[in-house]
Amino acid sequence: MREVAVDSVADSLANAKLKSDIEFDPEVPEILPKDDQENILITSALPYVNNVPHLGNIIGSVLSADVFSRYCKARGYNALFICGTDEYGTATETKALEEGITPQALCDKYHVIHKEVYDWFNIKFDKFGRTTTPLQTEIAQDIFLGLNDNGYLEEQSMTQLYCEQHGGFLADRFVEGTCPRCGYEDARGDQCDSCGNLLNPFELINPRCKIDGSSPVPRDSNHIFLSLDKLQPELEKWIQKSHESGHWSRNGKQITDSWLKEGLHPRCITRDLKWGTPVPLENYKDKVLYVWFDACIGYVSITANYTKNWRQWWNNPENVKLYQFMGKDNVPFHTVVFPSSELGTKKTWTMLHHISTTEYLQYEGGKFSKSRNVGVFGNNAKETGVPPDVWRYYLLMARPETADTMFSWRDFIFRNNNELLANLGNFVNRIVKFVNAKYDNKIPEYNPDAIDYAGFKESVDGILAQYNDALKNVHLRSGLEAALQLSARGNLFLQENKMNNTLLAEEPEKANAVVGVGLNLVYLLSAVVYPYLPDTAQGIVDQLNTPLRKIPTKFALDLLPGHVIGKAKYLFTRIDEKKEEEWRAQFGGGAQKKDDAAEKKKEDKKKKKDEKKKKKEAEATVAAVAATTESGITSPVEAS
Repeated sequence: MREVAVDSVADSLANAKLKSDIEFDPEVPEILPKDDQENILITSALPYVNNVPHLGNIIGSVLSADVFSRYCKARGYNALFICGTDEYGTATETKALEEGITPQALCDKYHVIHKEVYDWFNIKFDKFGRTTTPLQTEIAQDIFLGLNDNGYLEEQSMTQLYCEQHGGFLADRFVEGTCPRCGYEDARGDQCDSCGNLLNPFELINPRCKIDGSSPVPRDSNHIFLSLDKLQPELEKWIQKSHESGHWSRNGKQITDSWLKEGLHPRCITRDLKWGTPVPLENYKDKVLYVWFDACIGYVSITANYTKNWRQWWNNPENVKLYQFMGKDNVPFHTVVFPSSELGTKKTWTMLHHISTTEYLQYEGGKFSKSRNVGVFGNNAKETGVPPDVWRYYLLMARPETADTMFSWRDFIFRNNNELLANLGNFVNRIVKFVNAKYDNKIPEYNPDAIDYAGFKESVDGILAQYNDALKNVHLRSGLEAALQLSARGNLFLQENKMNNTLLAEEPEKANAVVGVGLNLVYLLSAVVYPYLPDTAQGIVDQLNTPLRKIPTKFALDLLPGHVIGKAKYLFTRIDEKKEEEWRAQFGGGAQKKDDAAEKKKEDKKKKKDEKKKKKEAEATVAAVAATTESGITSPVEAS
């Protein structure tokens, strides 16, 4: 077995003794597809720029994609991870009007906020770009013109509400008024928050512009529509093939099928705005491309801003597999609109291979709400003083893969204390401290056959196979559960073999084997937790005095006798259970639920009181009518 001196980032690793070709360096220069490797292109839904992402947004797209990207790279696949802020559209233009700044200034402001949030969560993009670039305009217009040349665009007229005060057409959600169903006075043009009914802005009573309160007027406007109906037969053939080969997530397939079952219709892809990609037709030069036609093309343009050789990724379906991560509300744009746009150009495109979609993460039984100050948003997590890896761990364990899940402060604290600290942290700390104290930090010469190594290896290989299978099929939560099984197996291994001073004194050969095999399991553990907990993985290899390592298929004794490890350090710290109420008070949640319940109870009580009052008034009226009738006076009802 050959020993190699690892030429790594730190001089302290120069004398590391381990098998060759297991090191993993996450820092790679320009990444391009290679003929001899599996090439994986990864995108996470482009977050809309004019808000701060909350925990549900983070787990639904960027964090999930980050885990898969890190896994692919640590397995030796050639992977590129692309994301960026989605910056065009009505919401940006309107938000800029509200804040009294230009749309560009608004985008610049929130792009920085998003990047800071993702950096803190250790989201390692290869390129985090934005859609407001010249390349976005060039590529989006080229796709638009390709569709036009092939007869997949058509012109239709639309009636929209127009605000004469600030001179712009209003998106549905920027029209407010009285709900025609329940009378709620602040209903939006797309939905009433009081009764929950879906609306259109023309149904509202006394509609008003959300920006300035003025009364909008209906206006007709010509627009360009994408002829999805013409593209549906070809799209369905592609979906069937992609779903089978790429093993789409269940909800992704169900949502797509529901659209196809209803039958696709032409969809408007232009808007009466100034802020967006200009429509490249002379008669439409005062309009822009609809943000949801434009946004998915952002994946392509951001890649083009990463490398001038972007076509090697996006026009290379034979050698590249595209994996896309998002919340379920974004599915149709990635499985219907964007693929139809690609197909309609009649050019060769890298198209969706696997779609990974999540349901919704709720907050303490309710919804995240920035306006009501309920929930943890990306820039709040840091305020708790809890490290990013703990947040990553909790969110990934609560990842809503098949149904909605709920963020709970109690569960958050429990998982840190009883899973990260007591399971993972305990295993690593226990064996490293033992080697520090009893072996002068050095792995001894050992014979693995001094213990039941074959049986132990078989159990570890079984867990590792579960882990790799889960990650390969993008079952991220199952993969993390397998990683924790591995550390639990390590704790059991130390317990079974009674690693302590007595073992060292009475059975030194067995103690040496336990130490040698155990430290190699710690090294394996650093690799399998790396996609999920990158800081923790780095903390483990720092204690082992080794580089990061690739994720293997089988367990092996890669750390060799004579290797000197570093000093033990705690990977996690205990969170006081009292923090639960403190954080609830700070970020809403349980207290908010109580307030809401109290408010509802108060409203119900008032409603009953009003009903009782109306009943008494009605009874009094009936009695009065009866009295006047008996006295020969004609009742008002009869008189009418």
